[in-house]
Amino acid sequence: MTKIISFISRKGGTGKTTNAINLATMLNNLGHKVALVETDTNYTLNTLRKMEVFQAGAKENSLFEIMGSEDSRIADEIEQIRSRSKYDYIVVDSAGKPTDEGIKKLCLVSNAVIVPTSLTQNDLLVTYQTVTDLTPARELNRKLKILILPNRIHSLTKHRTIEEAMSNLDAHLLNVAVPQKNLFVNFSTILAEKEYLDIAKAIIKEV
Repeated sequence: MTKIISFISRKGGTGKTTNAINLATMLNNLGHKVALVETDTNYTLNTLRKMEVFQAGAKENSLFEIMGSEDSRIADEIEQIRSRSKYDYIVVDSAGKPTDEGIKKLCLVSNAVIVPTSLTQNDLLVTYQTVTDLTPARELNRKLKILILPNRIHSLTKHRTIEEAMSNLDAHLLNVAVPQKNLFVNFSTILAEKEYLDIAKAIIKEV
């Protein structure tokens, strides 16, 4: 059965795209059939893929699929994609500023929603609001899991500190954190970043 993993946040710059592509690339590297759907109407990941394919000389049909959509129609399209029973996972990189209706519909078709956040006060406030907005969806989709992914975390930060900073969130805090390293920002749609393996495994375990 196809699992839908959606990255959602009320603002841009929290790490949705970075983590969506790192997760999709790692899942593909692990042998899973994956599709990545981006709702940024500029379709930057599609453009990156084309550049990488040209530079590396890779065959695009041997890589996981990247699709473009929009906030207003992503949920309906995901249902159509899932009905093909072609993929193990569909990873969704939601809009930078998703609409209330878009968030609701996306939650109804997702198995898990991942909210990436740093420990800055601004990001934590946005994360709190995002989780608050997502919570009602669990009444309609009982299988939905809301997962918090600590992102851009300093390597010396202890997990206890992360737990304390996010203790007021009504969501499951993943027991991993994405380090504050350039290798996660300069992502690839072809080559999986090996340091993302533990993060991907932690996400899969919860979905």
